[in-house]
Amino acid sequence: MKKIFVLSGAGVSKESGIPTFRDSKDGLWHNYNIDEVASIEGWRKNPELVLNFYNDRRKAVQGCEPNDAHYCLAKLEEKYEVNIFTQNIDDLHERAGSKNVYHIHGNITQARSVNDEDTLINIGYDDIKVGHFAPDGGQLRPHVVFFGEFLYDEELAYKTCANSDIVISVGTSLSVYPAAKLPSRYRRLNAPLYIVDPGEFPFIEMFKQPMTHIKEPATKGMKEVFEILMGE
Repeated sequence: MKKIFVLSGAGVSKESGIPTFRDSKDGLWHNYNIDEVASIEGWRKNPELVLNFYNDRRKAVQGCEPNDAHYCLAKLEEKYEVNIFTQNIDDLHERAGSKNVYHIHGNITQARSVNDEDTLINIGYDDIKVGHFAPDGGQLRPHVVFFGEFLYDEELAYKTCANSDIVISVGTSLSVYPAAKLPSRYRRLNAPLYIVDPGEFPFIEMFKQPMTHIKEPATKGMKEVFEILMGE
């Protein structure tokens, strides 16, 4: 069974109604100060503000549903081994049925102690408040990567990409590092690359052939990729 490596980004979740962080028109960073609500320094300064910010994000995720891009990726498992490394902190890939999902920026439906980043607690869509403690006595915090922290499963992502037969990048501008270097630096020689994103890539030449850029939103573009790959 051939292996597919998927890097998914905010453009996938956006079509389910989840606002992106960096969108030039309505991104969340236009309404919030990054340093205050999404950095390790902000957490240390005002944990209550950070918790409230992510409590709101969690409620937004609860009210959304997976879209066709999520379902296409899940259905590819009928023919391929699919490993999704997502930059999204929502659980929509899992809710669509994908089995192998790795959240390199964390998962908002999980929490962890400030003392232990490896022991995760499933909280679903519940709020986290100051004074909510983990079994080890540490304050609970969202299981998300704050600015100033390292990605989760980074080394595994590099190895999985390098050992895959096909690579898909969907819903990401490939401008946020280190995740952006996965399709360019770690992709196996001659492994087909499908980039699904309506944006222009001024540095498209950096991606070695065979490469196909489908300039469509995630839902429409993933249907095209699905038909191609299921027809092989």
